[in-house]
Amino acid sequence: MNNVAQKSKTKIICGTIVAFAAWFSIIFQFYLAKESFINVLSYFTILCNLLIASSLTFSLFLPKTRIGIYCSSVSTQTAIALYIFIVALVYNTVLRGIWTVKGWQLLIDNMLHVVIPILYLSYWFLFTAKDKLNWKNGIYWLVFPALYLIYSLVRGSILKWYPYPFLNVDKHGYDKVVVNIGIMLLLFIIAGAILIAINNKIVKK
Repeated sequence: MNNVAQKSKTKIICGTIVAFAAWFSIIFQFYLAKESFINVLSYFTILCNLLIASSLTFSLFLPKTRIGIYCSSVSTQTAIALYIFIVALVYNTVLRGIWTVKGWQLLIDNMLHVVIPILYLSYWFLFTAKDKLNWKNGIYWLVFPALYLIYSLVRGSILKWYPYPFLNVDKHGYDKVVVNIGIMLLLFIIAGAILIAINNKIVKK
């Protein structure tokens, strides 16, 4: 078996492991959750893990379909790497410890916020077919988190339920929440620029 075939086989095995871990963790989280289905689905963590699970499933097993081609692109996979990196960064530096988890929930909590982010970022670095990215990609990647934040604020204002404390307008007021959102979007821009730089450096080699 030549090196290209071996790398392709390794990519499929590793990608399958990451996809399985993501699907398992998401499904188990829904099983464990005491909140409604829509509330669980309204967490950015769950959405990003869903992106990982679904994109890997399509790109690895249905690569010639339209959605498979889209999910295989360097822009799509780098965007997902960005999103799951922010999930891990914010949760482990800001949100961890706000609530107490134990048992199976502790396992799934760490799977969604630590293990899967590390696995996917490693997969992206090792196996995503690198191609030149434009710095404008980092701006395009802001659309998803921006729409998510708008959705969270609108839904929160109606139901008085917010997925994350820093989005709670009822508690902090709009001025504070707007500042928090600005900081979040800045994090996306900075982290996105770093991933673009890493990608483009690999392309040059």
